Amino acid sequence: MDMSLFIAAAIAVILIGATLLLRRRYMAPKLDTDEKSASDGSALESVITRDIHNIPRQHLDENALKVVHRLNDDGHEAYLVGGCIRDILLGLRPKDFDVATSATPEQAEELFRRSRLIGRRFKLVHVRFGREVIEVATFRAGHDTEDRNEDGEDGRQAASGLILRDNVYGTLREDALRRDFTINALYYSAQDHSVHDFAGGYRDIGHKVIRMIGDPASRYREDPVRMLRAVRFAAKLNFDIEPATAAPIHQLAPLLRAIPAARMFDEVLKLLQSGHGVAAYRQMQTYGLFEQLFPQVQDAIDRGPAAGMPVEELIIKALRNTDRRLEQGKSVTPAFLFAALLWYPMQLRLNSLMKEGRMPPLPALHEAANEVIAAQIRHIAIPRRFSTPLREIWELQLRLPKRQGGRAERLMEHPRFRAAYDLLLLRESSGEDLGGLSQWWTDYQGANGDDRETLQEDLAPSAAKPRKRRRKPRSRPHDA
Repeated sequence: MDMSLFIAAAIAVILIGATLLLRRRYMAPKLDTDEKSASDGSALESVITRDIHNIPRQHLDENALKVVHRLNDDGHEAYLVGGCIRDILLGLRPKDFDVATSATPEQAEELFRRSRLIGRRFKLVHVRFGREVIEVATFRAGHDTEDRNEDGEDGRQAASGLILRDNVYGTLREDALRRDFTINALYYSAQDHSVHDFAGGYRDIGHKVIRMIGDPASRYREDPVRMLRAVRFAAKLNFDIEPATAAPIHQLAPLLRAIPAARMFDEVLKLLQSGHGVAAYRQMQTYGLFEQLFPQVQDAIDRGPAAGMPVEELIIKALRNTDRRLEQGKSVTPAFLFAALLWYPMQLRLNSLMKEGRMPPLPALHEAANEVIAAQIRHIAIPRRFSTPLREIWELQLRLPKRQGGRAERLMEHPRFRAAYDLLLLRESSGEDLGGLSQWWTDYQGANGDDRETLQEDLAPSAAKPRKRRRKPRSRPHDA
């Protein structure tokens, strides 16, 4: 009997020990462990099983899974990675699905008929399924590792720490720890439906925290755009930026000026035209990032109260309007966004040119527009397909007050009329005194023929009277 009790007790101890071991392996690690692994670069792997993470199979992209399975079948490791897993765990619909694999870009390209190798700084493979593109990236290692090729060109950094080339291939663990934030370092296995977490990202999602993997200052120097990504994720997900991750941003914000203007254009659209523009703008102001992207606009914001210009009110209303349109499934254009953001910097320069008395209003507007846009594209490239309609929207602001006769009908036929009218509405609702001009245009658009004539007649008292032509005096013959 005593031996039976001893055996039963031993079995109980073994079961308890096994349970604790399984919990340690399959449950997300505790927060203090997460913080350590994220900050010092150590890698304590946590495998979260399907019964814990509860990611529905139907929420995963079929084409992305096909890519993963094809890579697995060829003997490579492959996982769905990053934002798609983060968003599904948060109950959001991912915008796209990315794949990380042990296969080199050249090996991955050979496996897919409709694929294309892209990039030099960071080689990727794009696999196309109709209009959908699945991005496939090879596991990367950190830049403190030794070069793994003969010429040393796979990974390069500038003296400042900026990454110039990022093609040092590594393992799954190394790939996880070189990613920016813990919440983006989650890997979904299609083979056993588990999620692999090396940095505590699963727990940080639960705590709604944006946390940098590794030393934040060093990681921002490697790629200053990570500062923008931090505020973008905080705005999009309604997360808090962890204090150590936030601390260096103010000091390092000027590093953004070294980023190519074309890349900054894409980043600004992600920030301000993804449905959370107001929150992203406020985050950028909190951390001193906005003035690095839009120095002229920040100067106008600072000067606005003294100049009687509701600069920030217009910006907030324009971004709120953009967020609302995206929520309603309507289209938005960068031309309108930049027209609203740069309106008051252009106005300040226009007023200065008018005071100098060198040119009439319309040529002065064209000159002001040229100068403001030229200054802006040194920081954020604005493609011509957007800068041209931007100028037209501004020009119409000068023409919309001139409504007499047939001008109103002709203005409504202009291809940029609707965008110009929307900017007019925002200007007046922001506090700019336009004498009810936006309401007149609202009424005019909704009126029939007779009512439009009435609206035109109401303008008569304020319309300028036609000037009488002066008769040339008759020449009389001289007296003989």
